Amino acid sequence: MLQLDHITVIAPSLAEGVAHVRACLDIDVPFGRQHPYMGTHNHLLRLGDSVYLEIIAVDPAAAHPGRRRWFGLDDPATVRADWDSGFRLRGWVARTADIDAVLPEHENVLGRKIELNGSTPFFFAVPEDGSLPLGGIAPSVIDRQGKPPSMTTMADHGAILQSLVIDHPDPAQVRTLYRTLRIDAPPEIRQADRFRYRALIQTPAGLKELF
Repeated sequence: MLQLDHITVIAPSLAEGVAHVRACLDIDVPFGRQHPYMGTHNHLLRLGDSVYLEIIAVDPAAAHPGRRRWFGLDDPATVRADWDSGFRLRGWVARTADIDAVLPEHENVLGRKIELNGSTPFFFAVPEDGSLPLGGIAPSVIDRQGKPPSMTTMADHGAILQSLVIDHPDPAQVRTLYRTLRIDAPPEIRQADRFRYRALIQTPAGLKELF
């Protein structure tokens, strides 16, 4: 079973990502951490007891990790094009307690397991080319080996995720995919001309939309 772990704004730079979230939520999201194993860095915002927002970008000061970066960040032209077209909340990450039980059947969609050594080792699934699974329609998958996300270390500005919505031209196709992946409480799926994510977030300033 897969469950929502966090939602991800994929930015050409952290400064642009933070500015976008500030414009949407009226919240300044502070720096999170560096990922030397992926050559990226992020800002993190708690969105409740078990969900958070990540703003992620390539770290220009980091050495190349010697592998494909996650979230499609090795394709800066596409990251920039998506960003400039307003496609900024690009996907989400689902957690599992047993990635080895998930990937054999779905590796062609979710990617291969990589062991990453951060403050605590964990597993993450990344497609061979480093892209987002199915362009972001499918979630990335993380396995923290039984450890919950460290919510107490993230900034808490009173923001709570109310709903994650995916707009898509073929909602039935997405629903079938999510059932196949056995996703618990998947995003709400709505008919639309264009695929994109929207997150409705309750903030101290009222209900806001992040896109």
